[in-house]
Amino acid sequence: QVQLVESGGGLVQAGDSLRLSCAASGRTAIYTMGWFRRAPGKEREFVARIMWSGGRTYYADSVKGRFTISRDNAKTTVYLQMNSLKPEDTAVYYCAAQSTVGVGRWDYWGQGTQVTVSS
Repeated sequence: QVQLVESGGGLVQAGDSLRLSCAASGRTAIYTMGWFRRAPGKEREFVARIMWSGGRTYYADSVKGRFTISRDNAKTTVYLQMNSLKPEDTAVYYCAAQSTVGVGRWDYWGQGTQVTVSS
């Protein structure tokens, strides 16, 4: 099992920055961690992910060049640095993880943190 706890959301203005954090705990080894978001009236969408071994990163086109995902292996924490925020980035952001025994399945999810970007 993996428990995920997000923090760092809030209300900002367009052009501002925010950093989200996701702390993982538990006995299951992690394969990859990522961030998803759900905007009002829309389906959940992928934002970014990072491989726990090697650190390779992947991004949705909508956030490339503005968002950066990183990890701290010692703290088992993943970060999402969000710069040049836009009103369309407003959403509940969820941290998720795949374990090494569940590759390809986002089996573990955090509770979500609200990000609101005003114009």
